[in-house]
Amino acid sequence: MDPNLPYLTLLILIGCTECFPDGRQQNGTRCYDYCVLGAGPSGLQMGYFLSRAKRDYVIIERNSGPGSFFNKYPRHRKLISINKIYTGSQNREFNMRHDWNSLLSDRPDLLLKRVSRDFFPPADAFPVYLSMFEKELGLRVRYGVDIGRIGAVRSPEGRRYILTDQHELDYKCSVLLVASGLWVPQRAEFVGSDLVEGYESISTDPEDYKNQAVLILGKGNSAFETAQSISGRAKLVHMLSSNPVRLAWQTHYVGDLRAVNNDLLDTYQLKSLDGLAEIPLDKIAITQLKEQGRSRSGAKKKVKKPKFYVTLKKYLRHQEEKNGSDATGEETLEYHLDNFSMRKPYDRVISCLGFRFNFSIFESSARPLNSDNAKGRLPRLTAWYEGADTPGLFVLGTAAHSRDYRSSAGGFVHGFRYTVRSVHRVLEQRYHGNPWQSTELSTTQLQSWILKRINEASGPYQMFEVLGDVILLRGSRCEYVEEFTLQALPRFSSLSGHEVSDHGLIVLVMQYGKKKVDYLGRGRADTEWTTAWKSNFLHPVLYYYDKLPTDEEMKLRPSGWTLPRPKAIHHMVEDFLTEWGTPISHMQPLRRFLEHCVQTDLRAFYAESCFRLSLAHRKPPLFCQQGYLKRQGVARDSRLWQHDQDGGPRPTERDEGTSGEDPAFPTYLAQAGASFSAGLKLDF
Repeated sequence: MDPNLPYLTLLILIGCTECFPDGRQQNGTRCYDYCVLGAGPSGLQMGYFLSRAKRDYVIIERNSGPGSFFNKYPRHRKLISINKIYTGSQNREFNMRHDWNSLLSDRPDLLLKRVSRDFFPPADAFPVYLSMFEKELGLRVRYGVDIGRIGAVRSPEGRRYILTDQHELDYKCSVLLVASGLWVPQRAEFVGSDLVEGYESISTDPEDYKNQAVLILGKGNSAFETAQSISGRAKLVHMLSSNPVRLAWQTHYVGDLRAVNNDLLDTYQLKSLDGLAEIPLDKIAITQLKEQGRSRSGAKKKVKKPKFYVTLKKYLRHQEEKNGSDATGEETLEYHLDNFSMRKPYDRVISCLGFRFNFSIFESSARPLNSDNAKGRLPRLTAWYEGADTPGLFVLGTAAHSRDYRSSAGGFVHGFRYTVRSVHRVLEQRYHGNPWQSTELSTTQLQSWILKRINEASGPYQMFEVLGDVILLRGSRCEYVEEFTLQALPRFSSLSGHEVSDHGLIVLVMQYGKKKVDYLGRGRADTEWTTAWKSNFLHPVLYYYDKLPTDEEMKLRPSGWTLPRPKAIHHMVEDFLTEWGTPISHMQPLRRFLEHCVQTDLRAFYAESCFRLSLAHRKPPLFCQQGYLKRQGVARDSRLWQHDQDGGPRPTERDEGTSGEDPAFPTYLAQAGASFSAGLKLDF
C-alpha cells in the first residue's frame, strides 16, 4: 500500500467536513469556485458573465440592495455619465459608445433608458437600474453579508480565499473577484485637518451656506459639484488644491472636471468673488483665532461661530504642539503676506478629495499591494487585473483603475464593463480551457471586418489605448481576437489560448495624439490622410509585428507609447464624424497597409477580371482564388468590397512558412500615408 495514501485520505475527509461545492454549507463554511465581493455595477457585470457561463459563483453584498454607493453619492444627486438615447443608429454596439451607464448583456432592452431618459440621469435611477439588471437576469446575490476579514490559505487544490462575515461565517473560494469599489474618503493630513468637514457628511441644502465664506479642498468633480450647488447662496467659494484644475475636454480623461460642473470657472474668471488657488495641501494649516479676555463690563464676551484661517505650517510656532485651534495673529498668513489670496477667514472648510480602496479588511496573506500611481490609494495589479502579489485575486471596476489611471476610462462604468469582460475571458482560458472569443476570417475579409470594428465597436472606443483587437495572420486566413488587454500582449498566447504564427499579428488600437494642442483653437485637427500620424483626436492605429513583443520590450517602450515599436504602423486620419469609411482618406490607405502586412493583393474583382487574371497569371489574386475559382461570385454589398478595374495582382500571397517582403511596397505605402519599419512616423 502506498505510504502516502492515509495522509491523502485524511486531507480529503477534512476538506469534506469543511464545505461542499455550489454554496452548500457545512460547519459554517460555504464554498464556491468564484466569490464576487460587491454588488455594484462591476460585481453585477461579472455576475452576468459567470452566470452565462454556468459557473459556480456568489455575489456578496453588505447592504440590502445593489449599487448602494449611489444611494448617497454623488451627494448632489446628478450623474455626469451621459445617457444619449438618440444617436440615429439602431446598432446596439455603436449605441453603447454613447450610453455610459448600461451594463453588457444579451438583453437589448436591459438599458438605463428604461429607468431614466435624462442626458445626465439622477443618481437615484442607477440603483433602480442595477436592481432591475440583477433580478431580470437572475443573478445570485447574497445581501446583508458584511465581510470584515479576508485571508488566503493553501489547500491540496491550491490557494483559496476565505471571507469572514459579521456573524463569523466563512465563504471559501478558489478565485476572489473584488468589486467593492472606492468608498473610503480620501484625507489629506495637515495641521488643523480635524477642523475640516468631509464631502460624505456635509449638508446638501444650499440654505445652510447662506452668506458664508466656504473653502473647498480639491478640484475634482465632487469639489466642483459641491461648489456649484452652494455658490448661489454662499458669500464666496474658494477652491484649494495642490494642482491646477484639469479640464476633461483638454485631457480627454472623463475623471477630470466636466463641463456640467464647471460654473465656478465662470464666476472666478469673470471676477464674481469665487476663486481657485494652488498650495500643496501638506504645507498648509487650518487654524482658529479664539476670542480672549472679558468685556469692559466684566462679562464674558459673546461666543461667536468659529472662523477658520489658512496659513502655512512653517509659520506656526511649536508645530508639533499645534492642534489647529490656538493660532495667534502672528501665525496667520496675512501677517506675513498682506495680499495673500486667502487672507480672509472662512466659515467652513470642506474636504472633497475623492475616495480610496478599503485595504483594511485584508489580512497580510491576501492583501493587495498599493499602487505606484494614484497616491497609493488603489491596489497594484497586473495587466490582466490580478493582484500583483495575490494570485487568484482579481480586482474589478473603479478599484482596478490603477491600470489606466488618468489615461483611459477604466474607473467608470462605460469603461470597466469591458475590462470586466476581459477578466472573465482570462478566467475562462485559465481555469476552464476556453480560448478567448475569436472570429476566423478569410484574409480578403480582413479590411471589411476592421472597418466594421472601428466604426461600431464600443470596447476599444471607450477603453482607448487599454483594450485593442489582435489579428493573428495565418496566410490566406486570419483569426480576429477582440478587446485584448494591450499591456498583456507579451503574454497573449497563455492568456488567450491562441498561438501566433510566423506570419505575425496586427494590433488595432484607438488612441489620441500625444502632442499638446489647443483643442478649441485653429489647427486643432489634421484631416489630410497623407499626414494621418499627426492626428490629435481619437483615431484608429494599427501596429504590425512579425512576432509577439517581449516583456522587456513592453517595459522599455518609449514614454507615452501604447505598445513597443512595431515593424510597421498605420494611422487612420482623425475624422470629425468619427466615421472611418471614406474611400480615399480611410479605405485605400488601410488596404495598402494590410497588403504590406500580409504580402497579398487584397482588392476585390468582378468575375470577368478574375477570369482574365487567371489566364494571365500563375497565381491570381487571393480574392479570385477564394471566390471566382471556387465558383463564388462577388458579394452584393458593394460597401464591403472595393472594385479596382485597372491593375494586375499586387504582391503574391505568402505561402505557408514563408515571410518574404516585396521591396516595392514602401513606395506606395509612403504615398498612402502608412509608415513602415524603415521609417516610422509616429505621433509621439
